[in-house]
Amino acid sequence: MAVMHLNLALPDAPVPRTGDTVAPTAAIRHAAAGRGPIVVMLHGYKYAPGLGRHCPHQTLFAGGDNWAAGLGLDRDKGPLGLAVGWAARGRLYRVHDRAQRIGVELAKLLAGLHRAAPHRPIQIIAHSMGAEVALSALERTPAGAIRRIVLLTGASFGQRAQAALDTPAGRQVEVLNVTSRENDVFDFLFERLIAPGQPDSAALGQGIAAPNVLNLQLDCPASLRGLAGLGLPIAPSRRPVCHYSSYRRPGAMALYARFLVTPDALPFDLLGSVLPTQTDPRWSRLGIRGKTGMMTWPLSGDATP
Repeated sequence: MAVMHLNLALPDAPVPRTGDTVAPTAAIRHAAAGRGPIVVMLHGYKYAPGLGRHCPHQTLFAGGDNWAAGLGLDRDKGPLGLAVGWAARGRLYRVHDRAQRIGVELAKLLAGLHRAAPHRPIQIIAHSMGAEVALSALERTPAGAIRRIVLLTGASFGQRAQAALDTPAGRQVEVLNVTSRENDVFDFLFERLIAPGQPDSAALGQGIAAPNVLNLQLDCPASLRGLAGLGLPIAPSRRPVCHYSSYRRPGAMALYARFLVTPDALPFDLLGSVLPTQTDPRWSRLGIRGKTGMMTWPLSGDATP
């Protein structure tokens, strides 16, 4: 079994058990017997296990997008993929709070995996609000348990990430923070709805300032040229606004597969050497000039991206 599907739940946010999912303890037992990286996949906002087209196990992790196949985890042997579902539907601020608490549950799972299989590096890939889950888990995970994390247009804050990285586990992890000016609208809404009136609260799309973080702007031509030079061509961006481009763009999942599944084939310093140190300012893709984050739109407190 190359991919195991499981759910994490809270008392106020239960999720159904189906024939496609296993208990976290079963995943820990299975991990102990194998070799190679363990890749934990975390979805973001508006997904919920067992809820038809919103179920990540039927769509993101096995359906049309199929992260497992894109990462090369759908083989019988080798790396193990853990597709983790959680209840991510509802008002944005409530799901954001829930994501932090789900991260506590994820940290317990990761600690169990590390104890059972210390020889297997644990890697995480998280999209949107899944980034908040990953960062919350990182704060509580034993040092050295998590080797690498990929954050895909994460719905979290730069200061929040820096705090998570300033922990025993955070100082030892290598992070690829994937951003895109295609996501500027969603970053802006997230900032205004979760941290209104806090000028220092910038979303991850503005980058993470830490020595063990690489910020990759995926719609930057210079970044794409650098990646192509490493044999990792990624199709150019064709949309001014898109929240899913970070994993749907042809070639993107191949980059994450090399970074997470075969990490020795893509050293952190080598990847950093081909990426620009500066990213384009917010709104530049929409042709809007001005200070970052200073655009004002009429928003209601119940709006969601």
